[in-house]
Amino acid sequence: MQLLYMIESSGDKNLYKDPIAQLQKNVGKTTELLVYLIHYLTEVVRYVETDARHRASKNLPTYEDLHVNTKIAGNIILWQLLENESLVHAIKNDNTNSKVDSTTVRKIYIQLAETAEYKNYINEPTRDRKADKEILAFIFNSLILPNELFEEQTDELFNNWDDDAEMMQQLVNTFIQKPTNTTDKLLTDETWSFGKLLLQTAIEKNNFTLELIKPKLKNWDSERIAVLDMILMQMGVCELLYFETIPTKVTINEYIDLAKSYSTPQSGQFVNGILDNIHKELIAEGKINKVDFKKKGRWG
Repeated sequence: MQLLYMIESSGDKNLYKDPIAQLQKNVGKTTELLVYLIHYLTEVVRYVETDARHRASKNLPTYEDLHVNTKIAGNIILWQLLENESLVHAIKNDNTNSKVDSTTVRKIYIQLAETAEYKNYINEPTRDRKADKEILAFIFNSLILPNELFEEQTDELFNNWDDDAEMMQQLVNTFIQKPTNTTDKLLTDETWSFGKLLLQTAIEKNNFTLELIKPKLKNWDSERIAVLDMILMQMGVCELLYFETIPTKVTINEYIDLAKSYSTPQSGQFVNGILDNIHKELIAEGKINKVDFKKKGRWG
């Protein structure tokens, strides 16, 4: 969707002569963002050791300065992330260290140290894997993501942050639950094949899908309809016609949700009406032929 919008909005389709290569590049940016977020989390957690060193090196350290509780530095999940080979390789490859602002990391750590959640965690004498996961999830979801400085810095570094933030939050939380996951391949072969085929189909069938949509617009001027709404409807028509294992209900609901999330407040209802109208017409003409998707395994 984003790539099709970029191509359409540019006014020069020659800018994207190889859309599949551009799609692959966009997926690479998403992976780079994920690596940055996970590394950011580990840097906040590991700051406890830096804090302990700084406090111990004071001219007149207090008892508390000399006895900083560094339990979180031994967090089991933290170390599985730090030793995750795909993450280590990606951090080095992307030069992720240079993207993390140490001042903001310090501020988030100081905020963390004052929370009841952190104090309860470090004061528990035993180590528990569940508690180790929970404290990392708390730091990421409740302290890092809502931090305004972090958000500003991330937005400057990654132009896909606004669009991918929600998905990234889910992925980082998945890594906290399963820190041995790999970043080498965020998309399965099946998902990548689907993405490529949908992009190619939407481009190749552009004129045909427009011919199906325009008569349904009635009093709407097709030139004044939001570009993104038109792209979403064209993608939806492609799925209805050419992706035999995707149930029509799933397709229509998916594009309604996308329209609500990325376009105007009225777009969800608008896209729903047009796609539903086209769907009924194609069914009546016998042009939609779906296979038993449960047997195919994609949606079962």
